[in-house]
Amino acid sequence: MSVFTEETRERAREIIARYPADRSRSALLPLLHLVQSEEGYVSPAGVEFCAEVLGLNKAQVGAVATFYTMYKRKPTGDYLVSVCTNTMCNVLGGQEVYDTLAEHLGVGHDETTADGKITLEHAECLAACDYGPVMTVNYDFFDNVDPQGALGVVEELRAGGRPMPTRGARLCTLKEMAVQLAGFADERDGAVADGGPGEPTLRGLRLAEQHGISVPGFDPNTPIRSKAEADKAAAEAKAKAEAAKPAPAPEPAKPAAATGSTAPDVKAPDSKSPQVRTAETRQPDAGTAVADAPGTKVPTDSTAPAPRDAQAAESAGVAANPPAGDGKPAGDEAGAQQRNLKEAEAGAGANGAGPAVASETGVQK
Repeated sequence: MSVFTEETRERAREIIARYPADRSRSALLPLLHLVQSEEGYVSPAGVEFCAEVLGLNKAQVGAVATFYTMYKRKPTGDYLVSVCTNTMCNVLGGQEVYDTLAEHLGVGHDETTADGKITLEHAECLAACDYGPVMTVNYDFFDNVDPQGALGVVEELRAGGRPMPTRGARLCTLKEMAVQLAGFADERDGAVADGGPGEPTLRGLRLAEQHGISVPGFDPNTPIRSKAEADKAAAEAKAKAEAAKPAPAPEPAKPAAATGSTAPDVKAPDSKSPQVRTAETRQPDAGTAVADAPGTKVPTDSTAPAPRDAQAAESAGVAANPPAGDGKPAGDEAGAQQRNLKEAEAGAGANGAGPAVASETGVQK
């Protein structure tokens, strides 16, 4: 029996309906979040479910689920605590925060406490270098943490509380967060809220105000147009620009270039690539109609060689060049050796060489 409820199946159909019929595979990412919201991780049953509703095989789904770190492949706690240990946060004390939590909770990277509440992981980057060291709980930020502050957060979570993040709404469990990541609103009171920007984010704005730096011609009171208004203005501007363009003058007909070819001029088909057209022009066969190239004569008056002629030529070449045997190299037969020795002996005698020269060749007189 399936572990997924009918509500989950209905939500899966709703997710798939967001995409064009021939692009339903694009629904895979939110579907993986959906099954994770049901079980707390992407189980083998979750992979099979996604494959079933999308018409994919399990290998295709598993390849995606194992690529992204937000999809957990084993049971995960209610709260995923991620501590950044990358360069900036590490310099500011991120590794110390992680080590303190690991020792206090008795778990290592990607491990879960015995009560199933906390899963700890170190993160390569949480994209908040100006607030380092940072820690997230189910992807909500706790900025400028220190070891004691991090311990306070996890202890409150284990006690059933939900500490308020530095930025954003109040905390959700990992399953509740997965529902939002699948594209569904969390209807709980206070579950969704806009967090204000922190001072590090506003630092550039403060410096610009302090030094009187602004964008030329920028009016902050200018209303932002809706998409429909922007599209309409863009269409009007395009139509105005098209109307202002002068009508193009017709190109004069070009005289045909004399190539000296006996073949009729044939336009090369545009469906072929330039490489194919070039190859056919240089060396056409009898059944290919090609355009004339400057200085090229297409041999349409000659007769293509018959296949049997090519076969006969190939057979004659093979007969005249027998392959070497596996036993010894070509030319190493005994007859050839004797002939070479006689020629060497005759040459040595003609030059007045004595028995000593002949003996170097190994010939006994």
